[in-house]
Amino acid sequence: MSRLEVTAPDGLPEITVDTDLARVITAVTELADGDVVVVTSKVVSKAEGRVRAGDRDEALAEETVRVVASRGATLIVRNRLGLTMAAAGVDASNVGLGQVALLPLDPDASARRLREALLELTGANVGVVVTDTAGRAWREGQTDIAIGAAGLLVAEDFSGREDPYGNPLAVTLPAVADEIAGAAELAQGKLSGRPVAVVRGRADLVLDAGDHGTGAVSLVRADGGDLFGYGAREAVVRALAGHDEDRRPFGDPVPEHELAGALSRALRGEVATVGAADGGAGAAFRLPAHADRQAVAAVCFAHGWVLDGWRDGPTHVVATTSPVTP
Repeated sequence: MSRLEVTAPDGLPEITVDTDLARVITAVTELADGDVVVVTSKVVSKAEGRVRAGDRDEALAEETVRVVASRGATLIVRNRLGLTMAAAGVDASNVGLGQVALLPLDPDASARRLREALLELTGANVGVVVTDTAGRAWREGQTDIAIGAAGLLVAEDFSGREDPYGNPLAVTLPAVADEIAGAAELAQGKLSGRPVAVVRGRADLVLDAGDHGTGAVSLVRADGGDLFGYGAREAVVRALAGHDEDRRPFGDPVPEHELAGALSRALRGEVATVGAADGGAGAAFRLPAHADRQAVAAVCFAHGWVLDGWRDGPTHVVATTSPVTP
């Protein structure tokens, strides 16, 4: 039988920059080896002085690396931590009027410090997860995810193993740190004033004392490695504008046959590779006579290539292209 127990204690005081968060946690919990202590990023930010007076939009601009998508006043951005979320994680709830809370400067480092302090105070070897709330693409609502972690295996890699039926598991990587964050949130609640939870029953995920693991940063997919670097509308505009600094989110250059297929679909006509471009680094494509140069350039840009040259003909045009490493 497998059993998971989540406890979210009441009685925590208001957290401020002068609060010793580890002592506050030990006062309301009884920790044991193998427990996972889950703490919301809001109280970590409060304890670390990441709450300030000011305008939310100004803070959002400071924390934003790239706007991924926008719909009216809603901004989905990639923030300085590499997280893609609404408003860069800047939050004006559960703080004083006229104040905003920014995410911790380094949530993994925050988790490591808290873990070490809890070990010193209690002697218990625990894992620590720092959480924040995020939406999910194609899903309504939000859930908590791990933005910081220490002493915890944040993902279990089952690739190369077999299921009970003998089927090989190719891409099976449960993000257990996120699952723990979501489980803790069920006990914590959003309006109950319980920002700390203790998850018991997965001691197998807790690493030895002194081994802090990869941290939650290892769950962040590299820019350009994600299939959805821009929102649908933003991707169209970015490809048409064709600024070099926008290349990375589209990813590495595709093989030339994939580019030929994309051009065929975009131009609604047959596209054939007719040879290598000058120096052999790129490719030349024969395109329908009606092909629009701007459209070809945009398709090339979105697939990691650049339109180098253009030769018109009576029945077709020839475009020379070359791949570009972002």
